[in-house]
Amino acid sequence: MKEDSKGNLESDNSLNSNKGKRQKIISYILILIVFVFIVQISNVFNLPSNINLYKGDKKNIDILFPFTLNILEPKDKVVQLNNSKNKLNLLSRNSYELNTKKEGKVNLNIKLLGLLPVKTMEVNVVDTVKLYPGGQSIGVKLNTDGVLIVAISEIKSKNGKTYVPSKEAGIKIGDSILEINNTKIKDSYHVMDMLNNVGEKEVKLKIRRDGKIFTTHITPVQCKEDDSYKIGLWVRDKTAGIGTLTFYHPSTKKFAALGHGISDIDTGKLMTIKDGEILEASISSIEQGEKGHPGELKGMFFESQNKLGKIQQNTDLGIYGKMTEDFNNPYFDKPIPIALQHEIKEGKAYILSTIDGNEMKKFEVEIVKLESQLKVSSKSMVVKVTDKELLAKTGGIVQGMSGSPIVQNGKIIGAITHVFVNDPTKGYGIYIEWMLEEAELGENEIGKEKIRNISDFFFF
Repeated sequence: MKEDSKGNLESDNSLNSNKGKRQKIISYILILIVFVFIVQISNVFNLPSNINLYKGDKKNIDILFPFTLNILEPKDKVVQLNNSKNKLNLLSRNSYELNTKKEGKVNLNIKLLGLLPVKTMEVNVVDTVKLYPGGQSIGVKLNTDGVLIVAISEIKSKNGKTYVPSKEAGIKIGDSILEINNTKIKDSYHVMDMLNNVGEKEVKLKIRRDGKIFTTHITPVQCKEDDSYKIGLWVRDKTAGIGTLTFYHPSTKKFAALGHGISDIDTGKLMTIKDGEILEASISSIEQGEKGHPGELKGMFFESQNKLGKIQQNTDLGIYGKMTEDFNNPYFDKPIPIALQHEIKEGKAYILSTIDGNEMKKFEVEIVKLESQLKVSSKSMVVKVTDKELLAKTGGIVQGMSGSPIVQNGKIIGAITHVFVNDPTKGYGIYIEWMLEEAELGENEIGKEKIRNISDFFFF
């Protein structure tokens, strides 16, 4: 009896043990399924919401089970969707090939189990854009919209007292004065004349601050030193410097340069411009870059001659305008296509830049990292200089090279925008498609490069 009882007890224990093992295995399998499912959901939501493709391009999109992909507007025939299905299992992958047929937009829908919509992707098919690459050194001359306030100062009046009327009126460094008594400001001399004409009468100022407009009132003070009427401001109405042309679009004559905005050297603010020009420039010397100290190209240009184009925009992604002179590139007798973001690969490429006189050259670089960007940014890729000649002369990327076009596999892929302070052999580049949008054509690095100022300050 005892043996049977013991035997039955041992049998029950064995059954319970096997049951426990099975439950553990099932739990592990369920955890694995949930983990894989989460990964696959994450992959779906990490797919871009917008894809730009050229007419005639092909692109593969891989979708994992249990998700499927279909076209919402198949009758438009903007793209043709071909599906290469595998056997259905936990890790099955469906590879969809997009064949672009004509220009236009179409929406792709990703569904769970072919029933529940979870994500929509817009595909924009555009005609191939072809540009002449730049690489020429250019002089950049900008005139501000109004006058830019770069400093606030005290005024000693004729009665011996000290005043700071601009501070009392709520004016700050970085503001721009657009109008005085409803009269639009032309330049710094215009402000001087207007203040001296009104004397000690209160005036109304129209001010721009961070894109917003407001008005304030201020009373000039007669200065003891020269009897002129002042309001305690240092201002600037123009700036100039050296940069690099990025591209030229032959049919519209539009150009782009720099790849980043021009900020005032004193305030750090992106300059709001009235107009400007690009001119032929010549590089006269190089300050080599080294760790902790970015280098610089130094050059010269003459405002009275060799004008190339008119600047219409100064944006976070560069300067843009229209050429007024014929454009020539010694390396290209005809324009070349651009590469969209999905076409660019890590690996070898080259830049076009001018580092000596007026001679533009090709320099080898390597694309070491690409950012998948859904939003516009001037830091799209990390570029490393590998060219021995360029490293010997400049130490890598230096200020003044911003805007140098990057070419890979016969296509323009972007432009140099920033240099790493702690490693001048590396820097950032911007995708060319972001610059095309801006031109309306279809602590380790320097931020916005502050263009070297060669204009005078004016004190009012």
